Amino acid sequence: MKKYYLSFALIVAIMGTALAQRTPQPSPAASIMQTVGVTDFTVTYSRPSAKGRTIYGDSTAVVSYGRTWRTGANAATTLEASTDFMFGGKKVPAGKYSLFSIPQGGQWTVILNKDTKASENSYKESGDAIRVMAMPASSPEFMESFTIGFSDVTDSTAHMNIGWGPVNVPVPIEVMTTDITMAAMNKAVMEKPEDANTLQNAAGYMLSKGKNLSQALAMADKAIGLKETFRNVWLKAQILAKMGKVAEAVPLAQKALAMGKSSGDSAFSFMGPQIESGLKGMQAMLPAGADAASGMMDKMKGKKGRKK
Repeated sequence: MKKYYLSFALIVAIMGTALAQRTPQPSPAASIMQTVGVTDFTVTYSRPSAKGRTIYGDSTAVVSYGRTWRTGANAATTLEASTDFMFGGKKVPAGKYSLFSIPQGGQWTVILNKDTKASENSYKESGDAIRVMAMPASSPEFMESFTIGFSDVTDSTAHMNIGWGPVNVPVPIEVMTTDITMAAMNKAVMEKPEDANTLQNAAGYMLSKGKNLSQALAMADKAIGLKETFRNVWLKAQILAKMGKVAEAVPLAQKALAMGKSSGDSAFSFMGPQIESGLKGMQAMLPAGADAASGMMDKMKGKKGRKK
């Protein structure tokens, strides 16, 4: 019993020592990850607080105009990107960089440096990956704590915002999402040329971007040949309509609708209304009477097919 008591006391002592070794930091650490399209951006930094001080200005301010600033506190602030990207209009290779800046009243220089451990004392301009100019703007609210965040996020663009006190500095970011995704899709198709889902996904993405529609149509046809479903028949109908071949698309859309109703696929509960709406849109694009004539031709073909 005495042995167990000593062991418990030792654990408590170790835990107490560990907790005692960690104390609150004046500028606590923070990180933020933002996905833009298929690219992940991660910023790691520390957050100093204003505490009634003048943040930007002459040598008496926390951050002096015209001097290189580590854009945070404590260790270097870093920005990491999983793919190549455009930062302030300049191309940057995928990787991890330290973030520095030179604040000015009317314009900031924002810097990505290759030395991820650099400090204000060890920073060397020769290690810069890029320098861009950014225009500071008034923040709608006073930010007590230094903050880096992302806004205006789309599938290929965003703004990285450097904000503290009354000032916010947005830096535009852009990624080549479509090119990256298209390359990944083509690679997947090359690796799995007989996989219906892979073909369908690639064709669907091309359709969504309105690119390489002839290639998308060939992929949809191959997917249908491997395993016909209401999904890939509807996909082919949409591709044909996008290519301006509405007369060919309508009967396929009608077929997809009929197949979906009898498929038992739970996805049809939300895809069905989409197909019905899309079909009506296609029919509205046809010349008067063209849809009826198309339907009559389909019926005649069906009757001929049943004759022995």
